[in-house]
Amino acid sequence: MNLARGHLFFLFWASTTSFFRLSSVISTRRSNTIRLKSWNTIGFISKITMTAAADTNNNNNGASSEPPCKKARCDSTASTERKHHAGAAEALRLAAGDHEKKYDGDIVRKRTEVEEQVIAKEHQAEEIIHALPKDSNTTVPSVELFLPEILKDSIFVGHLVTDLDSVAGAIGAAELYGGTPALASEINSETAFALEKWNVTEPKPIEDILKETPKVDICLVDHQQTSQMNPSIDSDQVVGVIDHHALQSKTIVTDKPIYIDIRPWGSMSTIIAHTFLTHKRRPPVAVAGMLLCAILSDTLNLLGPTTTDWDRLMVAVLADIAGVDDIQLLASQQFKAKSKDLAHLSAVGLVNGDQKSFSYNTEGFKGDIGFAVVETTDDDVIMDRIDEILPELVACKKEKKLQAIFLAIVNIVKLQSCLLLCGPTETSLANAAFGGEISKNGTVMDLGKRVSRKKDYIPVLTRVIKEGWTKPKNLPRGPSVADISSHLEVDPEDPYGNVKRVNDEEKSAAQEKDMATESIVEEKKDEEDYNLVIA
Repeated sequence: MNLARGHLFFLFWASTTSFFRLSSVISTRRSNTIRLKSWNTIGFISKITMTAAADTNNNNNGASSEPPCKKARCDSTASTERKHHAGAAEALRLAAGDHEKKYDGDIVRKRTEVEEQVIAKEHQAEEIIHALPKDSNTTVPSVELFLPEILKDSIFVGHLVTDLDSVAGAIGAAELYGGTPALASEINSETAFALEKWNVTEPKPIEDILKETPKVDICLVDHQQTSQMNPSIDSDQVVGVIDHHALQSKTIVTDKPIYIDIRPWGSMSTIIAHTFLTHKRRPPVAVAGMLLCAILSDTLNLLGPTTTDWDRLMVAVLADIAGVDDIQLLASQQFKAKSKDLAHLSAVGLVNGDQKSFSYNTEGFKGDIGFAVVETTDDDVIMDRIDEILPELVACKKEKKLQAIFLAIVNIVKLQSCLLLCGPTETSLANAAFGGEISKNGTVMDLGKRVSRKKDYIPVLTRVIKEGWTKPKNLPRGPSVADISSHLEVDPEDPYGNVKRVNDEEKSAAQEKDMATESIVEEKKDEEDYNLVIA
């Protein structure tokens, strides 16, 4: 009897220990930690989270000393591993010091947001990458993590009006879970650039795959609304959803439980990159490059309103894995490719897509000047939207606390350009620097054959400022949009997921109007119901 009791106690103890937590803690510099936590339940479901406790501001101002792992990493892989830091962070520091990048002629360009964030996350990225296997096909078997078997051999497909995030996310998910990526519609110019850049084969259309294997399982990526699904997809075939959008109307409904991974991050590709890392798997270089480009696209180079710290960290990690030595150059090249589809870009995207700011400190002028460039084969497409772009320039100038802001529209076929002028300060400085003919009620200046920001625009502005240009006093008031309270948000009605600027006062008035309309409708319905009861 006692023996039986002892045996039962042992079984009870053995079964309960399976619920104990297995923690593996990888300490990082500046209290940055990655904690892998796995709870083993009866269904063998494991959960993993990654936390990044870094203070971004502290990292931005941090010392340039190497993290503890870097010396060991370089010593052990010196003969095989490339010598560079995440997004050329070290190269940026050596060239410019803190927060600046110097050009010939003592021209100083402030770091862009994507450069700042890659440098800020460098130590975290180094620690994470150091902990990964060197081989992209290797996993670490010491911790059993949950990967949904239901997604194995599935087709991963994005939404209609396919963008880079849905394609890159499908490619990354197929690599991660063991399936096949597919296209829901034709790719855009930005996606074509990324596929060519990273030498990735364009996925097949979902229609062709379903003709070959009609009963295959499907995982939706970057969407979960039936209105965005390719019509050839049967909802009964959907076994998973990986997305970063809100659950709104027409969300897919299924008869059986499916795998769902929805996180409030700036890009679906951030989710895939994060899952690679939490499972201690190194994505192949081409996949890392695709995911990197997708995050830059969806977050407007980490400047968009949906950008999170996870997006910033994944950009730093992926830039290192993909071997990107100049993150800003990649962002600029990608934006130029995206600009071929200018009709689909919002004013926010046009103004912020390829914008850089330059710092000046002279006796007559102190402050930062923003200079954005849009390259196109048809400048009329941009000029037709000037009434939409000018207010966005003013709003951006206010938000970034710039003294002046310009947008140059460059026709890369005719090799000529024009400059948008959003206020009297811009007009004064442009007159002093370029002296071109001004048209369209003082908002557009002809720059002739000048086409390069680096060679034609900034050196001339710098020379004029150093020679004593000062901001004229008693200037007439510029556009009043700067006085209007506004914010950026993703346009829920835009199939391209563009970011738009929303006037807070107008939105509030519209919401009040909608509430009043709903109230009237409800009252009318109540009255009809009452009359029906009386009758």
